[in-house]
Amino acid sequence: MSSGVTIGQAAAFVGITVKTVRHYHRIGLAPEPERDASGYRRYGSAELLHLVQARTLAAAGVPLAEIGPLLDADPDAFAATLAEVEGQLTDRIAELTARRDTLHRLADGDRALLPDRACALLDRMPALGFGPDYVAAQREALILARAMVPEGFEGFLDRLEQGLDEPEFVALTLRALEAEGWAPDDPRLEELAAALADHHLRSDPEALRAWSRASAQYQLINTHREDEAPIAARLTALTEARLRAAGVRTPRG
Repeated sequence: MSSGVTIGQAAAFVGITVKTVRHYHRIGLAPEPERDASGYRRYGSAELLHLVQARTLAAAGVPLAEIGPLLDADPDAFAATLAEVEGQLTDRIAELTARRDTLHRLADGDRALLPDRACALLDRMPALGFGPDYVAAQREALILARAMVPEGFEGFLDRLEQGLDEPEFVALTLRALEAEGWAPDDPRLEELAAALADHHLRSDPEALRAWSRASAQYQLINTHREDEAPIAARLTALTEARLRAAGVRTPRG
């Protein structure tokens, strides 16, 4: 009577598939038993032990290419390799945790692409009278600003936060939104541009300095959705022209 078990039984006992057993044999992780008199390979306790060891190390995250040498390593080398694998798994866990957090933020809308502070400012806007289209445009502009001018982003948020706290700024911005329904030659545009420029000069005449060093990025951000709001683009141009006339350097001139 032949001793040992078949490859199917060995795989079932160890908790892997026959395909995995054959793969272990092929790459040298476990010795392949000799065939018995009937022509079948029979797995004894020694072969099963090798399969269990290989399966356990693979399940722990040890790369297959390292398992063979590890099975024959001395205790110190074995411990060092396991410590290295543990470090790799720790890094992987941190990476997966960060990905999971990003997914959670994605489910919460803006928070995947913007910090909490920026999201809080966006959340304030509807109560101040800003409609959903304006808030959406501001969200997109903030995302672009954060990506393209990261060194100036916190300062930009500082100015936005200050503006939302100022009734005059809010009123001027709402007036600018109302102006999108005006004709391009409406004289009120010049008046509104003057008021906006005066507000900039009084509140922070150096506010555009960081943007001046990143004029290409500024133009991309500031002209975002410009084709949807040509009056807004004209108003911006008029305001910047007045600022330049007052000696304030703007990103576009």
